[in-house]
Amino acid sequence: MGGTGVAEPWTGHGLGPFGPAVHKPYSRTQYATDGSAFLKVYVGIDPDGRCRREVATIERAALRGISVPPVLASGGGEAGSWTVFRTMTGTPCSIGTREAVERYIGHVVAVSGRMHQPTAGVTPGSGWVARRVDLRLSHQFLLDQLSSRCHRLPWWPVLGTALQTIDTHPVVHLHGDLKAAHLLVDGDRLHVVDWEASARGPAVLDYTDVVFHLVRDLLYEDAPLGRIPVDLVTRLPFSGPVLAWRLLLWLDRRRPQDIRLVTVHDVCRLTADEQDISAYQSLAHTIVRLRAAGVPR
Repeated sequence: MGGTGVAEPWTGHGLGPFGPAVHKPYSRTQYATDGSAFLKVYVGIDPDGRCRREVATIERAALRGISVPPVLASGGGEAGSWTVFRTMTGTPCSIGTREAVERYIGHVVAVSGRMHQPTAGVTPGSGWVARRVDLRLSHQFLLDQLSSRCHRLPWWPVLGTALQTIDTHPVVHLHGDLKAAHLLVDGDRLHVVDWEASARGPAVLDYTDVVFHLVRDLLYEDAPLGRIPVDLVTRLPFSGPVLAWRLLLWLDRRRPQDIRLVTVHDVCRLTADEQDISAYQSLAHTIVRLRAAGVPR
């Protein structure tokens, strides 16, 4: 970014200069050279929408007593959709040991207690600000996040039918991506970052996302199958259909051919399993197979 002789829009807010960019699948991040702030430029899927949702959600999360990174400036234009946040101190949660995973799950439960408070009139959708177009059922909100190529795959009707069970769940405000790296421990304080995936839906969506990232990340870091602490996440609400959906969402956003590696049997096994530990073990075995097939993390 830069190099054209034209001032970047955030310089008008007195922000910067920023150092080298760290590239992620859907964003570029740069830290201020003095460490006081960081710049996020949104790329890929709906960059403007994700930018606006993150800024709006952070404002509302702060009102619920959640420690979030203050927004210093946000905008769009030739530079793309971007936000500058004040840097939050703290250390990301670890999942390197069983004890670390147990602490991480405790932090998830604590922050979820502030987020998942019942709120009248909340409907499923992206972000925390409801719009008229968001009037749909929870299962349809999830299906809509999968690409059109999924509609033609043999497991599509199985998933659609199984997900209808979540339509009876209360709709709450969600972070959408409570993986360990997004929870910063700062002494006795917990800061929550990266709110661009914020949404409204059943609380089990947040909890399933936690389990999925925990299992996938440990396996991609070469943890043996027998060392995956699936028993520790039984503190969290469970839904086999949502677990299957989360696995498929991951694959749908990787290489085009990866989504075809999941069979009807895989989806049926996860959606029909009523026992959380056995379902998480099935998830782990499936991820091991997918990694062996070359699916990128």
